[in-house]
Amino acid sequence: MIRERLRPLASQAKRAYVQLMLDVVGRSLEAISQVDDEVRGEVAVLPDGFLFSMQVMPKGPALFIRKQRDGSLQYLGGGVAQRPDLSIQFKHLHHAFLVLSFQEKTAQSFANDRMLVDGDLGYAVRMTRVLNRLETFILPRLVASRAVKEYPDNLGLPEKVFSAARIYLKVAMNFVDTVRSS
Repeated sequence: MIRERLRPLASQAKRAYVQLMLDVVGRSLEAISQVDDEVRGEVAVLPDGFLFSMQVMPKGPALFIRKQRDGSLQYLGGGVAQRPDLSIQFKHLHHAFLVLSFQEKTAQSFANDRMLVDGDLGYAVRMTRVLNRLETFILPRLVASRAVKEYPDNLGLPEKVFSAARIYLKVAMNFVDTVRSS
């Protein structure tokens, strides 16, 4: 009886968490593309105006990112009318929750057929590398090693802390700018 009453609340909480995490990831992707040379190199190959999305099927939470002419990424929020050039789609909210709560690695989720990739495979590999690099910087090592396929051995603590601080600062400034604009 109680379980039946709590189920909708649990689903709403998962949805809110996934939406929040996609918002944080989107803003963080924008930030890392402005501060990290390795990410800028990965993004440089993408065509200007390239549109990337990550979303929950069929009309769940989403993030949209566009590559700018200056080589950086711009977070567009949760909805764009244009069809993305590359889309990573979670088949169910629970699948997105598993990945975004770091209970399942992205590669494992893909292997378990919990997500679809629609678009050029080469671009998908690039965006996965960008996402993995982002996660290694902004997450504690213990959590990041659960999230990415392989944690880089050559990432020292000073570089991680300095890069994470720059990314977090840009994300915080982005949130402030968004609040001011509203």
